[in-house]
Amino acid sequence: MPTDCISYQKSGYFSKLIVDYLDEKPEVQSLYHRFPRIENFGAQITEKAKNYTIENRLILAEALKNQNSNFPISPETQSNIELLRSEKTFTITTGHQLNLFSGPVYFIYKIASTINLCKQLKQKYSDYNFVPIYWMATEDHDFEEINHFHFNYQKIKWDKESFGPVGRLTTDGLNDVLDTFSEAIGVGETAEYLKDLFKKTYLEQTNLADATRYLANELFKTEGLVIIDGDDKNLKSLFSPYVQDELLHQNSFAAVSKTISQLKEYTVQVNPREINLFYIEDNLRERIIFENNIYKVNNTEIEFSEAEISEELKNYPEKFSPNVILRPLYQEVILPNLAYIGGGGEIAYWLELKNNFETQKVTFPVLILRNSFVIATEKQISKTANLGISFEELFLSKQELVDKKTKEFSNFKIDFSEQKDTLRKQFSALLKIAEQTDKSFIRAVKAQEAKQINGLENLEKRLLKAEKRVHFEKTTRITEIQNQLFPNGNLQERTTNFSAFYSAEFVSQIIIHSNPFHTNFTLVTI
Repeated sequence: MPTDCISYQKSGYFSKLIVDYLDEKPEVQSLYHRFPRIENFGAQITEKAKNYTIENRLILAEALKNQNSNFPISPETQSNIELLRSEKTFTITTGHQLNLFSGPVYFIYKIASTINLCKQLKQKYSDYNFVPIYWMATEDHDFEEINHFHFNYQKIKWDKESFGPVGRLTTDGLNDVLDTFSEAIGVGETAEYLKDLFKKTYLEQTNLADATRYLANELFKTEGLVIIDGDDKNLKSLFSPYVQDELLHQNSFAAVSKTISQLKEYTVQVNPREINLFYIEDNLRERIIFENNIYKVNNTEIEFSEAEISEELKNYPEKFSPNVILRPLYQEVILPNLAYIGGGGEIAYWLELKNNFETQKVTFPVLILRNSFVIATEKQISKTANLGISFEELFLSKQELVDKKTKEFSNFKIDFSEQKDTLRKQFSALLKIAEQTDKSFIRAVKAQEAKQINGLENLEKRLLKAEKRVHFEKTTRITEIQNQLFPNGNLQERTTNFSAFYSAEFVSQIIIHSNPFHTNFTLVTI
């Protein structure tokens, strides 16, 4: 059975903005539309229904049908695509880059959270249909972020030059990657399945978008997951009025900048540009900039007048690609979407965007933090029990954990707080005497107090250091298990690929244990 490890707020792995969002602090309430509670989805459904046309539905369903025409999708997915034609159908969306072999395991968690929420909503609002959507980030161009994955501490990398949208990148040159993965994973029934999955995903598909679509379909084939590629002319046509507005008026820059000016005590996740669009072709994805009344494609000689770029948009909407500021707007324009599920970094930048959605008169979705898990074997759980450590303690830094456990293992108290308090009381009395003499004596008393306190703190550190040597063997076993579950001091889910945990039941197990309204790390035993 899964158990809670620690709340997201106490884990130390989320920014102040996300912690305050989860705690519904007044300072951030203006940044979102509706908080993620299941009872809030009734109003969200009503609002979205009013702002999403049947024409958009039909174009969306036809585009999805075409995108999936060459893939053996499940009956559940086929049914969900057809259901999107109905005004009773809404979507829950997550998005992710086209990482090699899905990248870190949180790819699975994102989609599982999305599927689970659709099931919960169907139970609560049975008159409606809810379709899980995986939005492939096919138009990204940062190949270095996605060209590798980690299996058992080994980085498996695809060495290839890349220009332009990564979804269009051909999958040649992956035989060597398969050989490396095959050697790392070894033999056995599960290993053979994963090797075959990699082969069918990358050696039998022509580009990275098709490969990622195949992989996600295979992993979630019975769950009705619908995979969408935004790099689509018909879908871009639906968004072209907003692109035209961005080119001519640059409203998103002003709207998002206004929100950022209010985030004084928070770290800003993304900053808008004056024009938040790229111009794309097969081997090109460059920013559109406006200089001297001319629209220019950065790092090229491509230029347009206002009339020319409007004509280009009319004829080739697929050549205009939204950046991180406008991509969420694009998503919400073309989908009958109710909520977006993402990680802490994603939700942080979505929280900058509500003002822009209001400017564009597009319904802002409910923002939900994806589920997070710690995957452990029964042997690892047994070890933690024998060592007397809780899973909550494993979220501490290595130094904090070693200090804490050393103090617990010691036969005496390694804490001079009482002695320091006694000293402060004594010096407080001395200061009262000093105040009746000259100021130089006051300074002397304060200096002596600081010296004495500092001396006690140094003695405490030396004592702790000595006890660490005494309990070194035990604390080493503790840090070894911590490093297994938090590789190199990082969250397991942000580094390790799903293949390290895979079994025939793994994905279904994660879906069952997901609950997007649940804001704790969950321990799952494999």
